[in-house]
Amino acid sequence: MKHIFTPVLLLVATGVILVNECGAQSKFQKLVWSDEFNVPGAPDSVKWGYDIGTGFNGWGNNESQYYTNQPGNVTVSDGTLKITARKEAFKDAAYTSARLSSKNKAEWMYGRIEARAKLPAGKGVWPAIWMLGANIDAVGWPSCGEIDIMEHVGRHLNKIYGTLHYPGFSGDNAVGGNVMIPDATTAFHRYAVEWDESAIKFFVDDVLYFTFKNGPSLPYNHKFYLIVNVAMGGNFGGAIDPAFANAVMEIDYIRVYQ
Repeated sequence: MKHIFTPVLLLVATGVILVNECGAQSKFQKLVWSDEFNVPGAPDSVKWGYDIGTGFNGWGNNESQYYTNQPGNVTVSDGTLKITARKEAFKDAAYTSARLSSKNKAEWMYGRIEARAKLPAGKGVWPAIWMLGANIDAVGWPSCGEIDIMEHVGRHLNKIYGTLHYPGFSGDNAVGGNVMIPDATTAFHRYAVEWDESAIKFFVDDVLYFTFKNGPSLPYNHKFYLIVNVAMGGNFGGAIDPAFANAVMEIDYIRVYQ
């Protein structure tokens, strides 16, 4: 999510439910953390905090939204987390939205991280489910590493991106893959990564579409935390439709297995 990128690799998937490319069952079977979003109201404060404001230069991407913790932008109802981006003037911004983070609350090294979500529609809308290295305050970005489990932009409807940012390969030089699905904004799909010391694998509905080789010299061998957000515009989100009013990302659950 950090910066605009151009994916440099696309792998065609052949995998099926929770298996690796050899047909073996995933080694990550123990559920160690989850949010099922079954309790109406604000998201669970034990599990989630908020990034508030615009951040430096629109969170580094020239984005147009102001992130809030207000119910109009983030709430749990009817069994899903709803992050709503809105066109509204708020503290010098033209749009509001929300960005949740598990930083300092839940962090993991390795595992399967899976979210079932229905994505918002509209040109300029940029939802993401992603992770940052928990050492970001000490080493900065991209030295901390970034794992983008799912990104989607309205101008590339139904194109799902999975991406990694790290020193030498970040921003528009990031490494990743993408896959087309028919109904990202009208149906729920499962977005996941399986991550260990040897590889990071990206899935949609248990179908493998990209594999990245991990190694000891890379920043993917320490703890990471989760972020979920809906951005507006920015370098990757692109121009916002002038007729945009609001759009919602719904998340049914997020689960972490080790």
